[in-house]
Amino acid sequence: MIEAPMDAAETEPDTDADRKAVEEERAELKAFVKGLSADDIKSGNWFTKLMTQAMSSYTEKVDWRYFQERYEGVPADAIVDQRIKMAARYAALEGGLSAGAYTAAVAATLGSLGGASAATVPAAVATMMVDVAFISRLQLRLTYDIAVLYRVPLDLSDPDDMWKLVRVAFTIKSGEAVREGVAKAVPALVRPLIKRFFSGEVLTASKALPVVGKHLLQRNVIKIGIPLVGVPLAVVLNRYTTLLAGRHAQAVFRNEARVIEIAENLSRGSQHPQLMLWVAWLVIKANRKIADDEALLMRHLVQKVRERHQVVDEQLAHLVDIDPGEVWRRMDAEQGDLSDLLNVADRVATVDGDVNAREKAVIAELREHCRRV
Repeated sequence: MIEAPMDAAETEPDTDADRKAVEEERAELKAFVKGLSADDIKSGNWFTKLMTQAMSSYTEKVDWRYFQERYEGVPADAIVDQRIKMAARYAALEGGLSAGAYTAAVAATLGSLGGASAATVPAAVATMMVDVAFISRLQLRLTYDIAVLYRVPLDLSDPDDMWKLVRVAFTIKSGEAVREGVAKAVPALVRPLIKRFFSGEVLTASKALPVVGKHLLQRNVIKIGIPLVGVPLAVVLNRYTTLLAGRHAQAVFRNEARVIEIAENLSRGSQHPQLMLWVAWLVIKANRKIADDEALLMRHLVQKVRERHQVVDEQLAHLVDIDPGEVWRRMDAEQGDLSDLLNVADRVATVDGDVNAREKAVIAELREHCRRV
């Protein structure tokens, strides 16, 4: 994210320092856009290049220690809230700076860009690309910051983690959901214009752009060519989409941090780490469907048990259907207090919400086997 000056920007309204920081960032991205060809823009390859430019050096610098030095003793929730507000403010400022150069002619160029060199990219399209690149990079870095603050590890050399970052950072869906979601964020007077504009030639042209690049350009083009309201609309949409991305990232990574914390506490307090994994999986499989939070908990629980107790259960890893009788047999073979396993079952059952009837039945039987020991 923009580096200057953080502390003032997080506590005050827009300032000259904020504007200066945004303008410096735009100047850097203008140089990036100059290196793009028209084909990069049309093909969506601009986004691949932006990912490399935006995150390579950033991830080497920004880690948990980076934030500890700046916000020592401050809870993660408070820092995340201020980072989101700061990013939204910068996004709005940038929207105002970009929108003045937009014209209706920009939309018409999107579908006709060929394989020309960077020098032939129209100036208005270059302005639009600076806007798109600015907001995209801002949201990528904001999302990464939030993951770091909640201590959720993201290794961007891992394709799964890279796509996780992208999915979380860019949350507005395609098609009707985009149009309706954006329309709700802007003044009522403008909404009919947006709906009409989004269903016209611009949307048809932007469908030629692939996946992420298409998605981001599609979101951006509604700020172009709407008479009289271009600048305020760009300001509102930039702020809104950045707030949306930040709040979504906060919800996703805060929840994952919560699940990691549960896994850590269960692993630390367990006297039967290997048996704990069997009990946890039995409770999870009590339902026909595995919830996302349950799968996430099991993954982190296995990892924490491996790290803390050096336990790797290959039999469980290769299991297709878990047999409750096998779990009861393992429990009955243990000696001593097994109450820690009841705590495990209770925490696993509630990780995705209220305990249902099937989970209650498993826990009741588990309690009976604990009493037999």
